[in-house]
Amino acid sequence: MFSVRKATLEDTDSIIKITQQAFTKYIEVAGIEDTAALHETREQVENDIVDKLVYVAYIDDVVVGSLRVECINEETAYLSRFGVSQDYQNLGIGKSMMGVFDSEMKKLGIKKVVLHTAAKASSLVRFYYGRGFYVHSTTFCKGYIRALLCKEYS
Repeated sequence: MFSVRKATLEDTDSIIKITQQAFTKYIEVAGIEDTAALHETREQVENDIVDKLVYVAYIDDVVVGSLRVECINEETAYLSRFGVSQDYQNLGIGKSMMGVFDSEMKKLGIKKVVLHTAAKASSLVRFYYGRGFYVHSTTFCKGYIRALLCKEYS
């Protein structure tokens, strides 16, 4: 069984590893050459743990998933760097993390969450649609079609 909690600085190396795995797969699925997530420094991840809301999923003290959230304003948050270790995919961990994430956003009074993903990454778009997100708009600002997905809480 797995649980979800807020990340601590001790989780940094695990978060880096999961992010590397997830975004290596992301560039493959999206058909792009690179993404900034693959070049994060340890300091950047530590800063995110301190400055943003960072959650990890874990099994027996092993971190197997992570996601980051930045509150843009009192009502809107931006979800980023969401990933589950390849060794633990298709076990419901991502869905559970999103469930905890939704509960936390509601507690904070967040009304809307947004995120970007490659429009070409149909498995990711389907996953987010299944969690209540919809495509708000698209852009080509990073050299590929990125969908801005949105989820509104009532």
